Amino acid sequence: QLRVQEMVKITKICCIGAGYVGGPTMAMIALKCPHIEVTVVDLNQQRIDAWNSENLPIYEPGLDEVVKACRGRNLFFSTDCEAAIRAAQCIFVSVNTPTKKTGLGKGKAADLTYWESAARNIAAWSTSDKIIVEKSTVPVRTAEAIEKVLLRNCPAQGVHFDILSNPEFLAEGTAIDDLTAPDRVLIGGKIENERGTAACAALVDVYANWVPRERILTANLWSAELSKLTANAMLAQRISSINAISALCECTGADVSQVSFAIGKDSRIGPKFLNASVGFGGSCFQKDILNLAYICECHGLQEVADYWYSVVGMNDYQKTRFVRRVVSAMFNTIRNKKIAMLGFAFKKDTGDTRETPAIDVASGMIDDGAKIALFDPQVPEEQVRMDMGDEAMKSITCYSKPMDALNDAHAVTIM
Repeated sequence: QLRVQEMVKITKICCIGAGYVGGPTMAMIALKCPHIEVTVVDLNQQRIDAWNSENLPIYEPGLDEVVKACRGRNLFFSTDCEAAIRAAQCIFVSVNTPTKKTGLGKGKAADLTYWESAARNIAAWSTSDKIIVEKSTVPVRTAEAIEKVLLRNCPAQGVHFDILSNPEFLAEGTAIDDLTAPDRVLIGGKIENERGTAACAALVDVYANWVPRERILTANLWSAELSKLTANAMLAQRISSINAISALCECTGADVSQVSFAIGKDSRIGPKFLNASVGFGGSCFQKDILNLAYICECHGLQEVADYWYSVVGMNDYQKTRFVRRVVSAMFNTIRNKKIAMLGFAFKKDTGDTRETPAIDVASGMIDDGAKIALFDPQVPEEQVRMDMGDEAMKSITCYSKPMDALNDAHAVTIM
């Protein structure tokens, strides 16, 4: 009982992973909790150097001000993972969980290599009890597997690990606003026992420094893990649904913006995520839907899996349809024509190009012989090259000014 009480007050936090989630989240905790020392660690020295510089490694409106207000005071960025893990009472794990590229579940299941590696390091370097917080998006019941890794790899006697799930619901481009005033904070733990309840309460107390307690929800571990996958799947489903209607609108003379506005006025539906587009992108939607569908398959729910796969299928169809419309509008040939592309990131106010529709659209137009004139104020040419490849870059010119990309273009695509 005494040891449970000792863990309740969190004064030192470590976050493993200095990416799009870990960096902004920890910066906000440091800003709102000046009494808590927050250390963000990453093995990538270049990334940590960037967090400690004037030019942060990611672009997010308002992030610069938050980081610079706390950095060096109670917010630190380091590659010394061992020291940060040893000192912390609470460890957030915010590492990448990409879709597997090989082996069982290839193209569907989440690759937990980085997560397991982080867990092994936590186990090896922990000499006192820790609260471990899943911040990465993970499959249901990952906490169970991670707990086994922690317990079997910790050489110190008597160390106890309490695992919580605290999924992020941030939208890139509005992450700082989302962190400042979240719709809800979800914390999952083993609330059926005293230790789990105490660990949840400790993290609730951290968020309660600025989030109203009625917006801080607690659930069991599995429900919290599944809630994140389900939230992203439902949002992506709305995008695919309105994109499907956009195809019908173009055939019938209806205006999809008017349709989406009309249905968005229905309070049961609401207006968000009803803007027709080239398709959804980003690091989460497709990855999480495929992961969700794969979990359904593993439990013998093939019809459920097929339903969620269709959401991704509609997204792929929309990108292909967009390329076909461009070609059709230009007398069925775009060979050697300059096509201006405004925007390469998957959405505005971010430099993130993961799964951006622009990759497939540009590739489709290049396959048809087009010359792409690209402008995106937040995406450097090196990133475009990484995403498109050297061969495709022979047909792409990146511009630093939008008018240069537009000059003498045969067509403009707004991504």
